[in-house]
Amino acid sequence: MTQPNETPSPHGSAVPNGSALGTVRICDFTGQLAGAGGTKWLAAFGAEVIRIEDPVNQGMWDVLRNTPPFVDDRRGPDFGGGFNNHNVQKKGITLNLRTDRGKRILEEIIEKSDVVSENFAAGVLDRWGFGWEQLRSIREDIIYVSNCGFGHTGPYAPYKTWGPIVQAMSGLTFTSGLPDSEPAGWGYSYMDHTGGMYMALAILYALLHKQRTGEGQWVDLACTEAGLTLNGPAILDWTVNGRPMRRGDRPEGNRSSSPPMAPHGIFACRGDDDWVSIACRNDDDWEVLVGLIDEPWARDARWKTLAGRLDQQDDLEAGLTSWTKNEDKFDIQRRVVEAGVPSAAVQKPQERIDDDPGTSEFGLWPQVEHQKMGRVRVDGLPVHFSKTDWKIEEGGPCVGEHTDEVLSDLLGYDAEEIAKLHEEGVI
Repeated sequence: MTQPNETPSPHGSAVPNGSALGTVRICDFTGQLAGAGGTKWLAAFGAEVIRIEDPVNQGMWDVLRNTPPFVDDRRGPDFGGGFNNHNVQKKGITLNLRTDRGKRILEEIIEKSDVVSENFAAGVLDRWGFGWEQLRSIREDIIYVSNCGFGHTGPYAPYKTWGPIVQAMSGLTFTSGLPDSEPAGWGYSYMDHTGGMYMALAILYALLHKQRTGEGQWVDLACTEAGLTLNGPAILDWTVNGRPMRRGDRPEGNRSSSPPMAPHGIFACRGDDDWVSIACRNDDDWEVLVGLIDEPWARDARWKTLAGRLDQQDDLEAGLTSWTKNEDKFDIQRRVVEAGVPSAAVQKPQERIDDDPGTSEFGLWPQVEHQKMGRVRVDGLPVHFSKTDWKIEEGGPCVGEHTDEVLSDLLGYDAEEIAKLHEEGVI
């Protein structure tokens, strides 16, 4: 990996472009969010990410290529909103790896890359002839990052997973559920987000090691183990106190209890499914809130101490709801926060994305130019760098959008060679 303003290595690392990762090239097989979300971070910070896809199935090994949301009534592998969101700033080529010529072209791309990344089930790249031993025979200092459900070792290695399965296996689903009810899970693949972010970190750590030593390595990442790390203090609580992880099986029910606060939750407000969160950290916060409520029930002696409020939380929360249900959630947020007590309205997507000034000022949802969809909004990154900030301007690649460009500019193929490859079904 070269440094900014240095000459690229003989292996052909990416040309420096002034961004944080402008010298890094990634040969990318990732899909969905758990993989593609990881390389999205690196692409946004300037890495050249080249997605390798299959011309026969039109890139559909990533099912998000034809999955909602859609911008209009058009469908097909170039119109999946999730795919576009997770693959901004990347290049996309098609390469038929069923052919010997396709495999040779992939070898040429790997020779000029710093990283090979994928999140297939364990063993897929091995079956294609591009496992770890083969990769480092192509380029000795290559970094290979594989991100699958259970990693490549252990009894679960052959298993295939999706985000909800990872959550269940890691214990996270069991932690989510109302008192005396079955585990509810999260209703969304949040582990895909976590897996993608862990993957981005893993690639950066391996690149740092390579920068210092010149050595490549295989990074074996398991999403289920990544999920297990999110249990945190719940595992310690079970180990030390023998208490189960799910809040519904604990004395405090479904309320947040660490550290103990009361009131500490969300409360119904005026409007359609509108709520506000309030957290009284101590007795002083409660006294401030009592002044804002200014109703007889709030001055009950039972509520003066934390112990009293914790002992009869149901009655306390019923009283608090009798106040909030007649108020606007944003008005409560403003008044409570101005008084010095933590509070926030529970925002709906439109309120957070379109109406909250903090969103526009931070630039959290930039617009990109997609070849077929036009201008569309995508997720930005929740960080900003003062010197080498991220850039998200280009939409995710349509199927094969950059094939000719990569073959020409990176590998030096002429127009006649590229046309022949198209005719032969290699690309």
